[in-house]
Parts: sequence; C-alpha cells; structure tokens
Amino acid sequence: MKFLANENFPLKSFRILQDKGYDIKHIGLELPSVTDEEVMAFAIEEGRAIITFDSDYGELVYKHGYKPPGVIYLRWK
Repeated sequence: MKFLANENFPLKSFRILQDKGYDIKHIGLELPSVTDEEVMAFAIEEGRAIITFDSDYGELVYKHGYKPPGVIYLRWK
C-alpha cells in the first residue's frame, strides 16, 4: 500500500516510515500549502492512503463523495 502523509504529519515520523521502506510521500514536501480537496485529489490520482491528524477528511469522504484508497486519522491523547 502507498501512503500520503498530510502536512500536519510530523516529518520525523514520515522519515522513519520512509527509512523502513514504506512507499510514502509527504504533502508538505510535494505540494505545500494546498487545500484539503487538492490533497484528496493527489491521493486519489496516485492511489495513496492519507495519514492525517485532520478530521475534515472524513467529511470529504462521507459528505462530498471523495474515494481515496483510505484515510488513516490519528489523534493525540
């Protein structure tokens, strides 16, 4: 599976996953400061599951019909 780390995903964590061999891109390095809709379009075009701390992606999927390969929503406790 391919992944797309959202801009709010820590670069250090991104590098760890990258170093472990995961196919992952970071939106902050690829397309900094784009909208959530543009992130979603990029993920769909490249077949990447989004890793994010932003709950707005659930709304984009359920209310607006975007169909990325997946959204991994993380929360700090």
